Amino acid sequence: MASTGKTYIVEHLDPELGTWSELEYLAVARESQDAGARFCLSSLPQTFQVPEALKNIPAFTAETRSVEELYARDKSRVCLLDPAAASDLAPEDGDKFDAFLFGGILGDDPPRDRTSELRKKGFEGRRLGPVQMTTDTAVRVTRLVVEGKTPLKEVSYLDHPELKFNEHESTQMPFRYVKGDDGKPIMPGVSVTSSNLGHQTHWA
Repeated sequence: MASTGKTYIVEHLDPELGTWSELEYLAVARESQDAGARFCLSSLPQTFQVPEALKNIPAFTAETRSVEELYARDKSRVCLLDPAAASDLAPEDGDKFDAFLFGGILGDDPPRDRTSELRKKGFEGRRLGPVQMTTDTAVRVTRLVVEGKTPLKEVSYLDHPELKFNEHESTQMPFRYVKGDDGKPIMPGVSVTSSNLGHQTHWA
């Protein structure tokens, strides 16, 4: 597939990679590959262990350099997805920016405003709306807007969906997800026993 020329960057702000972050990053890498885009994890410690599954996706790159170093010559081409920005992401931003930066800020409940570390570096910001998203959802929405030219307000969402394990047990996810063609939230495909959920489940 021809490259879209877009790069989606997560400035990884943790010393390790948790199970859920790995699943989200794999989803981002695979969808970027399918879209002809690129996905980069930046500011990785020298000791960071990149999962083999990520290494095997051509669209993915791992960088020990920061976004500031990677785009030192033209920071104006980088858009920081920032809940404190003055304006929402719009389709025309796909013409203005080449790279879209996520600061490991999404998927925390409650949010910890970890974007503040990147905000200080002077990247121009855009909002993705008022409801907290997982990292893969934030990248998915950004791609729909800047590559698919779908206005942010027209993206179909499911907020805080309930996952049912059986007729007696369920859990509510505290995030916003993109609604799939089947009417269900798009989540990383995984079979997992989660200590957070306390159950074994599968979703696609």
